[in-house]
Amino acid sequence: MTDTPKRLKRLLREHAGEAHEEELRRALVPVAEAFKRWEHGELGSGDLSDIIHRFHQRPARELFVRYNTPPLEMAVAYAITIGVLHRQTIPAQLLDHLSRALAFYESEQATS
Repeated sequence: MTDTPKRLKRLLREHAGEAHEEELRRALVPVAEAFKRWEHGELGSGDLSDIIHRFHQRPARELFVRYNTPPLEMAVAYAITIGVLHRQTIPAQLLDHLSRALAFYESEQATS
């Protein structure tokens, strides 16, 4: 995987960014709901602060590392396998490049 052509590297970065954005959006839904509860006076400021802190300490950091740390092949394959990225939107050349990583995650899914 060290001799990855520039075109594939670009595609990996693009799709990793897309997956990061989607997973981050999903992870932020409970935080957004907490803000709504806070706005309506149903949640205290301290509780909201705790929710924000927990989000930053766990999901936000994990997602940042997953999608911003090379090599990106495993992150993109994971995103495809769990449905964050739709396989039909991934160029065939990139799917070929990811075949081993996809097979790994698909076998993990089959055993769990």
